Amino acid sequence: MKPLVSILIPAYNAEKWIAETLASALAQTYPRKEIIVVDDASTDGTPELIRRSAGAQVKFVSQPHAGASAARNRALHDAQGDFIQYLDADDLLSPDKIEHQLRLAVGDAPGTVFTAEWARFRRNDPSEADFSPDPLWMNLSPVDWLVRAWEGHHMMHPAAWLVPRAISERAGQWNESLSLDDDGEYFSRVVVAASQIKFCPGARTFYRFGHTNSLSQTNDRAAWESKLRSVDLSTRHLLDTENSLRTRHACATKFQRFIFEFGPYAPDLEQQAEVKVREYGGTDVQPFGGSAFKALCRILGWKRAKKLQVIAFRYGYVI
Repeated sequence: MKPLVSILIPAYNAEKWIAETLASALAQTYPRKEIIVVDDASTDGTPELIRRSAGAQVKFVSQPHAGASAARNRALHDAQGDFIQYLDADDLLSPDKIEHQLRLAVGDAPGTVFTAEWARFRRNDPSEADFSPDPLWMNLSPVDWLVRAWEGHHMMHPAAWLVPRAISERAGQWNESLSLDDDGEYFSRVVVAASQIKFCPGARTFYRFGHTNSLSQTNDRAAWESKLRSVDLSTRHLLDTENSLRTRHACATKFQRFIFEFGPYAPDLEQQAEVKVREYGGTDVQPFGGSAFKALCRILGWKRAKKLQVIAFRYGYVI
């Protein structure tokens, strides 16, 4: 019998997007799947839209408001699948995403975790997604994957992963104390629990950005603290797996990138991160951005330039 895939969707005030997201899950060409949607006490029309769009093919669960990680944990608790597919309530899967990855999985060891192509799109136009090759779009060992991601400031869209149940159980639950970058911390545990990370060309996911409800756009004290805790935990996961010059440099770089991103807003957190950068041997990484950002750094200094970069990103522009 073919393996069962559990598609897990946390939802909170997602009435603008949830029907489209559910449609992309229901449209998967891989036939043996279950879809579990956990509504995190939405105050808009999300629950009604889920009931209307889902029908008998979707399990719908409501919970008191506890955050996205708690909703994912509830969905994971109810999941029966041999593979776990996470999907945020505003993102999309290509119809053959799961089928592509499971075709690649035939004959692989149970410790293999699968990734896919992904691209951003603004608000309501998936056709603008540009699937340009990324340095993480290749087969890598777990340590190589994290070092490459952190050194090069690369990421993998959460929906791009397909995780075997055994690896999911080894990685453990989502950390419900985290808000911003909860996925970064969780998938660092998935990666170090795996035997290899295998990239699947042709499998695609669509990452919606530029809307105000997205937690990744949050700029407040709790979010900054969550991000620093996530960086601290993630680096510990890597160093527990391999403590070497290259992994310590990658950890120092990850903390330095936190400084570039949040230092202008929270000097005390910046100081905590600086301690870690020194502890791990330092890094020569520079603030990340395009030519416009680099020009602003020369004129205004990197901290003022970073504030302008964040404002631009909120409105869907990258500088």
